[in-house]
Amino acid sequence: MKNSRTVHSPQSWKGGNNKKSRTSQGSTSRKKLLIKITIWVIVIGGIIGTLGVFGLFVWASNDLPSPDKLQERVLAESTKIFDRSGEHLLYEIHGDTKRTLVKLEDIPQYTIDAFVSVEDQQFYNHQGFNLWGIARAVITNIVTDKTVGGSTLTQQFVKNAILTREKTYTRKIKEVILAYQIENTYNKEEILQLYFNEIPFGSTAYGIESAAQTYFAKSAKDLSLAESAALAGMVQAPTRYSPYGNNVDQLINRQQFVLAQMLSENYITQEQHDEALTEELVFDRQLENIQAPHFVLYVKELLVERYGERTVEQGGLNVITSLDYEKQQAAETAVTNQAEKNLEDHEASNAALVSVDPKTGEVLAMVGSKDFFDTDIDGQVNVALRPRQPGSSFKPLVYLAAFSKGFIPESIIFDVKTTFKTDSGKDYAPNNYDLKDLGPITLRTSLQLSRNISAVKLLYLVGVSDLLNMAESFGYTTLSDRSRFGLSLVLGGGEVSLFEHVYTYATFAREGERAEPVSILKVTDTEGRVWEEWTEPTITRVIEAEPVRLLNNVLTDDAARSSVFGSNGLLTLPGRPVAAKTGTTNDYRDAWTVGYTPSIATGVWVGNNDNSTMKRGSGGYTVAAPIWNEYMRAVLADTLVETFREPTIPEIDKPMIGGSIGQEQTLRIDTISQRLATEHTPPDLIEEKTFRKLHSILHFVDRNDPLGPIPQNPEQDPQYNNWEAGIITWAAANDIEVNEQPPTEYDNIHLPNQQPKLTFTSPQPNQLISGSVPISLSWETSFDFRQLDIYVDDILLYTTTSKPSQPFVLGLALDPEQFLAGTHSVKAVIYDEAQNSKLDFVLFSTE
Repeated sequence: MKNSRTVHSPQSWKGGNNKKSRTSQGSTSRKKLLIKITIWVIVIGGIIGTLGVFGLFVWASNDLPSPDKLQERVLAESTKIFDRSGEHLLYEIHGDTKRTLVKLEDIPQYTIDAFVSVEDQQFYNHQGFNLWGIARAVITNIVTDKTVGGSTLTQQFVKNAILTREKTYTRKIKEVILAYQIENTYNKEEILQLYFNEIPFGSTAYGIESAAQTYFAKSAKDLSLAESAALAGMVQAPTRYSPYGNNVDQLINRQQFVLAQMLSENYITQEQHDEALTEELVFDRQLENIQAPHFVLYVKELLVERYGERTVEQGGLNVITSLDYEKQQAAETAVTNQAEKNLEDHEASNAALVSVDPKTGEVLAMVGSKDFFDTDIDGQVNVALRPRQPGSSFKPLVYLAAFSKGFIPESIIFDVKTTFKTDSGKDYAPNNYDLKDLGPITLRTSLQLSRNISAVKLLYLVGVSDLLNMAESFGYTTLSDRSRFGLSLVLGGGEVSLFEHVYTYATFAREGERAEPVSILKVTDTEGRVWEEWTEPTITRVIEAEPVRLLNNVLTDDAARSSVFGSNGLLTLPGRPVAAKTGTTNDYRDAWTVGYTPSIATGVWVGNNDNSTMKRGSGGYTVAAPIWNEYMRAVLADTLVETFREPTIPEIDKPMIGGSIGQEQTLRIDTISQRLATEHTPPDLIEEKTFRKLHSILHFVDRNDPLGPIPQNPEQDPQYNNWEAGIITWAAANDIEVNEQPPTEYDNIHLPNQQPKLTFTSPQPNQLISGSVPISLSWETSFDFRQLDIYVDDILLYTTTSKPSQPFVLGLALDPEQFLAGTHSVKAVIYDEAQNSKLDFVLFSTE
């Protein structure tokens, strides 16, 4: 057998490298194959997607109306808004549309430019739709869950002239197809003319000419640049931006936005822009035959949000609202009756009132201003829905938050001038409205007397963040920017609407259960179909009942506020319990009164729409309470008296929070020695004295655990030193010892062996006086002499505070001729500096 061996030549080594090369080439081939497959998938998917979209468009085009039949219209029918009984027609939104055709050449160029700049900047470049605009709208709608439009002017025309306004993707596709067809049927000028003769401007105004006549009482050709910008801004949401509704300021903001757009796109010059901004818009008065106008427009806006502008304007809906017609009349009467007095005496030109049913959440009455048609006070603005500073009427929420954390109405807090540290580093030092300090007071007294400093302290103990959480749960929507608020929030430093404020108080009336606001009870169409119907309240428990019962107990306590408001005043109702709170801003711009029984909650705001100040002293009790009281008396007359449930007030064995002021001890003290009185201390020298170690509540309460152990190191709280300093300053001003130590030793200056000695040396006991007899006596005291009194027959004959000689002889003698025959007395009393005393007397007789 031959031996064999393998010889690795250079080529064989090269062959090994070829194996690696073949592996690399295989990997590359697989990548190329994967790329080809991917491309084919994309191509095939694109084809399928295109066919799908094409099929969708074909399907959507089946029942499209012809763009050549643009003059055909559906007959409009009016929508009627009624009160809760269905017997009182509050307002009829007329279905008879006002449309006056106008040629494009009769519309000012800047009017056309205004609409194009804000509604469709690419109008002259697209073919009826804007893919980028549509994509942007779709993405925004998905990401933000908000409906954002992406329609061109042509699409808007199609939507209003040909299609319904249902919000579906099918209708959007139809809208795009029709817009494209119209763009291929008409030129841009013809489309603009169609648009300006069709577009709705709210109410019965359709087209630019009708809008010009409706809102400015002039022809479209006479519109100014400022007026054109206002109409262009309005068309996006005619009800929301209506000059006859609650959002006139939003309309002005929208107009200014349009002008800014026109300037940025070079449609107008800077000079034209600035001149238009200074022009005052004067809207023609249009609304007539309307009752409860602010409420009606509020309801209309809700309807538009649900069903769209055209359905509400032309759909022939019958709307039954929650409004109680009699209560609405009573509300308007109460506001009117006080209006003239408030204007003349307090320079308050306006007022608003909201009344709701706490049990169901129904709006019973709404007065948005004293006169809807008074343009001098912006009467068409619904102040009931506008954010205003609530003053002290916001305080009950803070006290409720405190009760929910374990505080009770009898918890004690120091109402003394105090400087608070803030996160900004700037000290905050609030004042009470009367600039006085009451010292230690209960939370009941603090709330009912509307003390500011103690309320700010309570907010610190509760926590601003916790309070805002509670406010949000109660339904406030105006306090979301938490960075704006600090300790002044308790004094009304955050704006709230009267509407939401009243619903908070209504939640108090329902013991912490919130009934969601209800204004629309039923909506039907002309064929009797029910679009919506309210059947029962939506109830959410916001807070447990017991803390709210504590709050109700405080707010119904008329005696607790009588020192300021008097007894049986405007915050009370005869024969029934009622809880109420007033509020006034520091500069007298806003005055409030909000109150409730278990069956009705009502709030009143008084002030000026332009935010100007009223006269100094024009507070909630003075200008708002009279309206509130008149209305509540009227609507509750002859109704069942309902009471609030009594709370269970827990006993808390902890200083301050439990109702005691802290470490205190009451002792019987000798007023001379300032030691503990004994059985030898003269009764008239004994007083009961309470010794306290006065500290702020932070000394005893950890604000993060109010009912927990007393803090070991309370000074670690950043407010502690300032709160303690405030007490020391107050105590010094009122001659009060802050931490006076009680005595431990007993009275040692009134002992028996320390009593003075006093003896008459003349006259002698039972001496018969026949001639002049001197009065003399000897005496001795353990302490310095203070006073000597001598009486004859109990008539003071002599007194001295100068130390007499020993023995003492009175310069006056007893003369028998000055006395009637019989028995007489001479008495002496001596006092020392310790108020020890000794009495001695003798009897003598005369013939």
